[in-house]
Amino acid sequence: MKFKWKIIFILMFIMLAAGCGGQDQEDGLLLSETEEILQEEDGGKEQQKEADMADTDVPEHGSGKDTASVEDLQPLIYVQVSGAVMHPGVYALPEGSRVFQAVELAGGLTEKAEPRSVNQAQPVKDGEMIWVMTAGEFASQENVLGNPSADMGDKDDGKVNLNTATKEELMELPGIGAAKAAGIIAWREMNGSFAQIEDLMKIEGIKEGVFSKIEDYVKVQ
Repeated sequence: MKFKWKIIFILMFIMLAAGCGGQDQEDGLLLSETEEILQEEDGGKEQQKEADMADTDVPEHGSGKDTASVEDLQPLIYVQVSGAVMHPGVYALPEGSRVFQAVELAGGLTEKAEPRSVNQAQPVKDGEMIWVMTAGEFASQENVLGNPSADMGDKDDGKVNLNTATKEELMELPGIGAAKAAGIIAWREMNGSFAQIEDLMKIEGIKEGVFSKIEDYVKVQ
């Protein structure tokens, strides 16, 4: 009888042990499946991250909107803007620019400027100087152009007019000092005017030697 109970007890223990072992296997299986699911989720996140990075709009070299190729850059020229402008100086402009663009870079014209003194539609060249005159300078230039002898002491063409030259202008001639210049003016006032440059040799102190030095620098008119 006791032997029979021992057998029953042993069978129950074996069954109980078998049940626990099965539970452990089931728990291990569930744990393994859970780890696989987590790994799949992590892998999916990594793949999504890589896909997002691949879709990011990164401009390629030479294809971005703000990337300018060397061929698209215009060569620069340098001009000096002077005279009646707000900020005279040297400025860089794209090749093919006009005078008015250079004037704008220099701050524009001053109140005293004469716009007619420059052709603002004219193309500028590298190394050019643009001079904007004042109204007074422009008026003076017009007077000189209208009367070539004005403000030139009758020295147009580099020659002194014996009939109109001042004492100072005569003294600029080689070999003519204060005394000879005064003699030329006195002779002119006494005789009215010089008819020819050779008349100089009629003046005391001016002979062929002196005359030969100045004959190429004087005229009568």
